[in-house]
Amino acid sequence: MSVFASPRFLPNVMWADAASCAATGALQVAFTDALARLTGLPAPLLMGTGVFLLAYAALAAFMASRSTPPRALIGLVVVGNFGWAVACVALLVSGMFPVTAVGVAWVLAQAVCVIVLAELQWTGLRRTRGGSNMALA
Repeated sequence: MSVFASPRFLPNVMWADAASCAATGALQVAFTDALARLTGLPAPLLMGTGVFLLAYAALAAFMASRSTPPRALIGLVVVGNFGWAVACVALLVSGMFPVTAVGVAWVLAQAVCVIVLAELQWTGLRRTRGGSNMALA
């Protein structure tokens, strides 16, 4: 059995999404001022997105814990993850903030992470469509 065909594939990807968001959010909330100095990003932006990521991590963990993952909600997560990546790139391209090399790395790491997660989530949704026991919740 392929890892993509496993009935646990999609929940496992959602657990990975929850963990990455919890870690990033916790770092941004706990070390807002230090990260602002290191990255050149404004402290309110880091705090706001950090709080958002912590709330999202809880929602992703909830989705991952369901015996039948909520496919429609995970579809929205895929769109949101791609949107987050676009927002990351737009932030860097805009030149709105004096982002340092560490800041560029921080933002690009988030963009790459959410693109990978979105692709895995999309793959999981496509693989479970149709003849599986997953409902369109």
